[in-house]
Amino acid sequence: MTNFPKPPFDRQKPQDPPGRDAEMDPRPDYGEASYRGSGRLAGRKAVITGGDSGIGKAVAIAFAREGADLLISYYDEHEDAKETCRLAEEAGRRAIPLAGDIKDPAHCRAIAERAAQEFGRIDVLVNNAAHQSSVQSVEELSDAEWEVTFATNIHAMFYLTKAALPHMQAGAAIINTTSVNADTPSPQLLAYATTKGAIQNFTGGLAQILAEREIRVNCVAPGPIWTPLIPSTMPMEKVRSFGSQVPMKRPGQPCELAPVYVMLASPESSYVSGATVAVTGGKPFI
Repeated sequence: MTNFPKPPFDRQKPQDPPGRDAEMDPRPDYGEASYRGSGRLAGRKAVITGGDSGIGKAVAIAFAREGADLLISYYDEHEDAKETCRLAEEAGRRAIPLAGDIKDPAHCRAIAERAAQEFGRIDVLVNNAAHQSSVQSVEELSDAEWEVTFATNIHAMFYLTKAALPHMQAGAAIINTTSVNADTPSPQLLAYATTKGAIQNFTGGLAQILAEREIRVNCVAPGPIWTPLIPSTMPMEKVRSFGSQVPMKRPGQPCELAPVYVMLASPESSYVSGATVAVTGGKPFI
């Protein structure tokens, strides 16, 4: 728990969202040098949104090293996505990058159709891509920003899940990324936090609907995680102290979340559905 960077962090280079890890200091740890697979997802076919960087990249690396083939959905960070695919292919797995805007329902359908075309089925769907921005007042939060946050974080999750389900069989799993903000919303992240509460509710309802089809649905609730989204969407003074508010006094690294996604994707968690697994650095999640 002590071998990762702690704040205060050096001033980060300004970035446009969703940001790039190459511009960060320290660089996020995706588990490139540490994650060791043991065949827990052997032969599985997975779709991961936002798989080019951040949590999605760590999940992609872990899934590949556990034996899964991947379709990596991302927006337009082509070099980051190429690197994620390279790491997956080094593990001996197929990795297909697919750029596009998940706010568009047609693109969500294209993701599911491409995965089904390449793999014949979808065993695991990881709805992870997200958008956020910081504001100091309700008036500062524009209608457009509210709408793009909902379109990215929750509408796309519905579109992609609906498109993927015809290609999912009994034993498949859906994993959604929510946030500690679903339980304790940050006022500066009003739109983002609201969508994260919706994701948790969506997960609970979907798990009940899909139980008779033997498809499990769960979500992961990260606390402060050191990803490119942080320096590209938060005020620099908050970035400098990011993670200091939790008991471990530091942000989590993406590699520290990946094992939770592996567990939820694996048949080993066959009785886990409708759950929220919190990864918060010691902060209680109720």
